[in-house]
Amino acid sequence: MLALKQAISLVTIKNVSSSWNPSDETGLEAWYNNGKRITLNGEKVSAWADSSTNSFDMVQATASEQPLYNGGDILFNAANITHLQSASDITLSGAFTVGIRLEPTASNNAVLGSNNQPNEFFKITSTTNVRFKTDNNQVDLGIDSGTLLADLSLVITRNASNLITLYINGVAQADTETLAGTADINAIGIRNPNNNPYDGTISELQIYDTESTALTANVNTYLSNL
Repeated sequence: MLALKQAISLVTIKNVSSSWNPSDETGLEAWYNNGKRITLNGEKVSAWADSSTNSFDMVQATASEQPLYNGGDILFNAANITHLQSASDITLSGAFTVGIRLEPTASNNAVLGSNNQPNEFFKITSTTNVRFKTDNNQVDLGIDSGTLLADLSLVITRNASNLITLYINGVAQADTETLAGTADINAIGIRNPNNNPYDGTISELQIYDTESTALTANVNTYLSNL
């Protein structure tokens, strides 16, 4: 078995211009920080530790299902069902904000969700559509233009009235939907049961159990500067 070692990134990661930091937010549930707290098994990622105080560490003990590390980017391969998973679920019962820096290379892929419970996920269903599903109910969010198969900052929010809004590269998309329910998350790059594996890179992931105009603006700015 290859020995596990703590990753030391030699690449240069852009500085974020804003003084705001995800850890400033009391609503921070989990933070998978770009190029930080990553454990390597050779060139593969065996763990991406949570940089919040909640210890929702994403791990993968099976070497064949470990994604590759590429200078701050974590490369997932759908053919190998590569994914990372936490021992416990993040639960978002009310308002939330989820921010991701990613570059998908295929659609019909689950970016984030639960690999324990069915029908809990955020998935890119086509080049122009993101699906959020929870408690066996779903909404589809279409983008205004362009394609989701690109280097993107993607933010999804739900407010106190259960209104779901999708932001692409900081721009709120016209298609908004309404969906209540408790979103369960314990996996990156997969959904239950090991379905719709993600293909592409994920560089940063932030999850909050709150939503506000200020938080959305800060997350969008932070992700744009990675």
